[in-house]
Amino acid sequence: MGGFFYIMMISLSPTFALFVNHLLAQETWARSKLQKHSGKIACIDVQVLSLRLKVSGDGLLEASGTETVADVTIRLNPADLPLIAQNRERAFAYVKVDGDADFANTISHLSQHLRWEAEDDLSKLFGDVAAVRMVSSAKSLLQTVKQAHQNIQENLAEYFLEENPMLVRPAAVAAFGVEVNKCRDDVERLMKRIEKLERS
Repeated sequence: MGGFFYIMMISLSPTFALFVNHLLAQETWARSKLQKHSGKIACIDVQVLSLRLKVSGDGLLEASGTETVADVTIRLNPADLPLIAQNRERAFAYVKVDGDADFANTISHLSQHLRWEAEDDLSKLFGDVAAVRMVSSAKSLLQTVKQAHQNIQENLAEYFLEENPMLVRPAAVAAFGVEVNKCRDDVERLMKRIEKLERS
């Protein structure tokens, strides 16, 4: 099993590097940010597989082997990937970062600001009208997936709160806490009265 994931890592890292390099090639500011970290290696660990990328002298990326220790490791939980996709600005709130903080900040900045202009790339292959339709369909599909994800979350929350109570609403927990505190105070007062009666 480990061999399979190692092969996946080897094959995915160059593909991912090519895609990111396509975006970097269009953004001088992004390449200049990465050039400051030339020679450094980033490892993106998604539990089941990992990507290892090295920053080259021209600010682009290349796949890196496992023989060198990564300067920064970014660990993601696969279950958080839909949340990261929905909100790229908060992507780094869902990850655990070990290593070079400055390098990690640069990666975070690029992940938030690098944009793929899909319409431009697709128009070169399929023409302007087809590109607009394809991007529009993809956005519509993404919106449908987001809505379905939200509906599932709401339905599960309602089920576990109302029909098969395994969760408790925060207001109910707070009210229970108030009652427990009140009960504790009442018991303490009662104990003091008993002690006072025993002394007299």
